[in-house]
Amino acid sequence: MMPLRYHRASDVDDAVATMTAEPNAAFLAGGTNLVDHLGLGITAPDLLVDVTRLPLGEIDRTGDGGLRIGAMARGADVAAYEDVRREYPMLARALLSAASPQLRNLATTGGNLMQRTRCGYFQDSSTPCNKREPGTGCSALGGFTRYHAILGASRHCIATNPSDMAVALAALDAVVIVVGPDGQRTIPVVDFHRLPGDEPAVDTVLGRDELIVAVELPPPVPGAVGTYRKVRDRASYAFAIVSVAAEVATAGGRVTSARIALGGVAHKPWRARAAEEFLLAGDDSGDDLLRGAAAAELAAAHPVPGNEFKVDLAARTLRATLREVLAS
Repeated sequence: MMPLRYHRASDVDDAVATMTAEPNAAFLAGGTNLVDHLGLGITAPDLLVDVTRLPLGEIDRTGDGGLRIGAMARGADVAAYEDVRREYPMLARALLSAASPQLRNLATTGGNLMQRTRCGYFQDSSTPCNKREPGTGCSALGGFTRYHAILGASRHCIATNPSDMAVALAALDAVVIVVGPDGQRTIPVVDFHRLPGDEPAVDTVLGRDELIVAVELPPPVPGAVGTYRKVRDRASYAFAIVSVAAEVATAGGRVTSARIALGGVAHKPWRARAAEEFLLAGDDSGDDLLRGAAAAELAAAHPVPGNEFKVDLAARTLRATLREVLAS
């Protein structure tokens, strides 16, 4: 048995102060990722700081017409929330495509952002892994790479971020509100997760004693149509091989607004800036434009042996998703 101490936080300040005072502590929310890692021996905190009773589960409108989602809001509740379904359908679809109903009923918004990679080598403590034990090597290089990165990887790690929700949030220009010892700060979702570089063990820019308290979505883009498409090995309870969150608005046959992010292809949700710029620069919304946008984004892809197919799959999935929203 692993010896553990437990503390139920009374408020946000108590949670942050406890984490600051304890160098080997971890926040506990839904536990759908952390509890797995405890059992697998991937992590071994001395103290669990339970934040499940904090009043952070509300979903409210912001003053500018956006939406504030509390960090403790459960995935199933966010997906079912009327304003999310009506105004941010790509987020609802992303949440409903993730995990299983049981897990969506338990997993939290903040915990979803903090979940770690599902790379099989990371989760197997008998294999070398730079993300789990820095400096030991990357077993995926030369190994099974079907689910691994084709964008933004490094020689130290080619794992991918597993979150569906985070891909939609990145496309929607959402921001993460966090509280730490120095007070509150706001982090754009596109900047929240890190690429591996030389430090693949560091997943996010969040301080270890900072607590996510909410995610805020900007007001919907007038006239924009968005959706989320996920390609996976089975119809449910499977991680994305490739996914696309896309929202597009048009006027006079031209694209006037484009927000796109890819999942299953990088260490973080991949904001497709090159594809967006190509769409906005085009003089129509035909198939040639979509092919050009996909080609522009995937020009930077660097697959490894075993996942070369993902470059073409990502391009085709991006084109199909854009075709769907443009036809709506």
